[in-house]
Amino acid sequence: MATPFDPADLPTGALMQLSPLVGRVLAPNPSAFTYTGTQTYLVGRDDVAVIDPGPDGPEHLAALLAAIGSRPVKAIVCTHTHRDHSPAARPLSERTGAPIIGCAPLTLDDDGPRADAAFDASYRPDRVLADGEQIGGDGWTIEAVATPGHTSNHLCFALGEEAALFTGDHVMGWSTSVVSPPDGDMAAYMNSMQRLLDREDAIYYPAHGDPVEHPRRLVRGMMGHRKQREGQILRFLERNGESSIPEMVADMYRGVDPRLHSAAGRSVLAHLIDLDGRGLAAAAGDGRWQLR
Repeated sequence: MATPFDPADLPTGALMQLSPLVGRVLAPNPSAFTYTGTQTYLVGRDDVAVIDPGPDGPEHLAALLAAIGSRPVKAIVCTHTHRDHSPAARPLSERTGAPIIGCAPLTLDDDGPRADAAFDASYRPDRVLADGEQIGGDGWTIEAVATPGHTSNHLCFALGEEAALFTGDHVMGWSTSVVSPPDGDMAAYMNSMQRLLDREDAIYYPAHGDPVEHPRRLVRGMMGHRKQREGQILRFLERNGESSIPEMVADMYRGVDPRLHSAAGRSVLAHLIDLDGRGLAAAAGDGRWQLR
């Protein structure tokens, strides 16, 4: 469940120094799906990288430029291309002269109701980082960690000097990540979660929500939550036979606001596609599913 929030309680637009190398500027875009808003991170002291520049709006751009001050910007880095993450990259690049570096471009028209921001069609990186590639500045190094699942182009970024990981939307500090087909992929998401579990990062800085100070504990819990949901789906199909996604959602999401049921259906679909790939469930036609 998402945590209730009051955007008025948080300092939108102010630079908050979280560690010697990491500062944060909160964008003014709170919502039910962005929590308090998108968090843009500044990494470095004398020169900086900007991670997830956020939505393209004059207020947030002005706040970022004020936070950067006279420091050179070595790179503008994007974890993925949803519209609450990457659109400010181009105007910030034009103002600072910094290259846009990070995830690959991806524009996709989803075939169902979205539970997060749509894709940014304007994103054009100057350089795409492959898994394990690095960029750096004075006293800091950022390494790309490929984490497909939430989107196929999603990257996390590791700051080795502080054993920190910028997790974008792959792991958030307030809610589980949306995995919505056709681009969202549950099998890829779980593989990426296992990859993070195998790492030794000491802290996560997500794009939404508070820093995560016990990251492996959170990752284990999130993986357990997904496995529980998978089990619910299999038990429902065993009890009821051939069934539709709305029937499953009505049963499994009792007590959840019905306005969120369409989004919940996307998560159920992602699980069913994964179960199909593993030979445990199959589409039965007319939007219905069954056990194999």
